[in-house]
Parts: sequence; C-alpha cells; structure tokens
Amino acid sequence: MTVATARHILVESQEQCEELKSQIEGGADFVEVAKEHSQCPSSQQGGDLGQFGPGQMVKEFDEVVFSGELAKIYGPVKTSFGFHLIEITSRTE
Repeated sequence: MTVATARHILVESQEQCEELKSQIEGGADFVEVAKEHSQCPSSQQGGDLGQFGPGQMVKEFDEVVFSGELAKIYGPVKTSFGFHLIEITSRTE
C-alpha cells in the first residue's frame, strides 16, 4: 500500500497562502512559518501530519500528496478547511 508523509500550512485566505509561499521560496523555514501562521493543530509540529494513506485526507489534499513531486511546495490548495501549502516529505509505493 502507498503511504506518504507531508507537512502543511493552513490559512483562511488565498492571498495569505501565496504570501507565505513566497516567503518559504525566498528562504524562510517551512517549520517556522507553519508554527507561526498555520491554523491547524499540526502547527505545533511545524505542520507535520505524520504518515497516512490514500483516502485518509480530503480529496484535494490527497490528489497533491499522491501525485506530486517530493520536497516541492504546492499551493494554494483549497479545501473545505481553507487554503493549504503542502510539502510532500516522503512517499512509498
């Protein structure tokens, strides 16, 4: 079974999501940005969601995590929770 690990940052607006993405792409640390800005309880762990399989996360999130390249920042990804920046940290088939 395929499993992945990922971290994310959850915010309310697409604008804020894009702003944080440019900060990270400009050299800011994903973990620190997540701790400071993410509205998900995972922010305490720097946005780390641990290990999960297909279907355990919302569809939009799953599609990115199980098809995207590792170590790339994806987003804004809109879900019912808000706007996410997602970084896939590992995936095994």
